[in-house]
Amino acid sequence: MQQQSSIHYVPSKALRIGLWVAQVAAFGIYVFSGITKFTTPIPELSQMMPWTGQYSENFVRFIGLVDLAGGIGILLPSLTRILPKLTVLAALGCTVLQILAIAFHASRDEFMVLPFNAVLISLSIFVLWGRHNKAQIAAR
Repeated sequence: MQQQSSIHYVPSKALRIGLWVAQVAAFGIYVFSGITKFTTPIPELSQMMPWTGQYSENFVRFIGLVDLAGGIGILLPSLTRILPKLTVLAALGCTVLQILAIAFHASRDEFMVLPFNAVLISLSIFVLWGRHNKAQIAAR
């Protein structure tokens, strides 16, 4: 009878550190963006983000909440180790959000913001890949 070997992948320290850096960076950017979109008066916000003055306040505030939820979800479940699989779902949601944001801004010829969206989608995909496939966080 042959014995099956159980090879267990151990993620490198560099990968684990890189994932935490990406999660903290994504958290900071998404939470800052969410709070800004949710709390800044629309006339003031439209000076920073012209599109916000062309859509309903409810839509802008909703996008702020989505950003805030994505930022919190991409870090806190892993950090607290309470339902850490939610980090993977949040990273997936942030990836979809950035795909939609890229399409939205490109359709409005707002190409100057696309590099920022590219950074956010890269962070989101890296966290999605890493926390799903390579360096999962064990629940408490």
